Amino acid sequence: MTITNDHAVWFRDTFTAVADTIGKAVLGKDHVVRLALTCLVSEGHLLLEDMPGTGKTMLARALSNAIEGTHARIQFTPDLLPTDVTGVTVYDQHKGAFSFHPGPIFHDIVLADEINRASPKTQAALLEVMEEGHVTVDGVTHDVPTPFMVIATQNPVEQAGTYQLPEAQLDRFLMKTSVGYPDAQATEELILGSAVRDRASLIRPVITQEAVRQLSQIAAGVYVDPSVARYVRQLAEASRELPHVRMGLSARGCLALVRAAKTWAVSQGRTGVVPADVTHLAEPLMCHRLLLDPQAQFSGVSVTDVITQLLDTVPPPVQRL
Repeated sequence: MTITNDHAVWFRDTFTAVADTIGKAVLGKDHVVRLALTCLVSEGHLLLEDMPGTGKTMLARALSNAIEGTHARIQFTPDLLPTDVTGVTVYDQHKGAFSFHPGPIFHDIVLADEINRASPKTQAALLEVMEEGHVTVDGVTHDVPTPFMVIATQNPVEQAGTYQLPEAQLDRFLMKTSVGYPDAQATEELILGSAVRDRASLIRPVITQEAVRQLSQIAAGVYVDPSVARYVRQLAEASRELPHVRMGLSARGCLALVRAAKTWAVSQGRTGVVPADVTHLAEPLMCHRLLLDPQAQFSGVSVTDVITQLLDTVPPPVQRL
């Protein structure tokens, strides 16, 4: 669909209203909230790498409540089985037939807590549903609800007994970011409001699930100029040639960057993507997709340094094609 200025204004106002509502539970983290909401509208998934107690679960629950959706939290542990995530087929003796018992993955917002603590076999149970929106159990395909989003978390410090996510699974996440500790004002507000233990429970629905689907349709219709598409292509090609980069941005990464840039652009009330949308989202879109060589760690080079160098190397377009 071709969107109009009226569509863009409605999108911007609705997006802002949902973000502000979630911000009442996740204090002082407006940018992270807007990134999570961008993931949801772009039909993507979010990976949060952060310390314990920074509000990752609160973000997932507040997001679910704000869109009148359902929420499930899966605590990933080494003994977790794939069927504990997707569900299992059980034989019903009274009916004389097999029936499917859906797992916690069949919710709108699914929090995969400490995903890197589960075995690779259990981690792989998320690959199909994150990419295709359905689960196959015993040869039968079951669709998950829409909207659907996985928010996975992992602890960057404690690595004992963890299984590092493979690159193929990392590429399934639209963005990777961190919530971070709240600033001084937000911390004091949290302390003064300590009587409310669950701030997410106070969040009331702002929009319906049907409205979220309408937001996704509008975002998909945002205009992308060929010059912006060329810019994304040049960033991907240049990322594969940079020093210390073993694996650059893939074709799926390019599509993800454009998809997210469309949502970000219309959330600002615009009907088309500008190069600033791409550069603004470059780090959360690329930081988990660029694989550095072992020499980078010894040289003190981080992924953030590489992305900064990449954006400096490839100039953004200054006019439309």
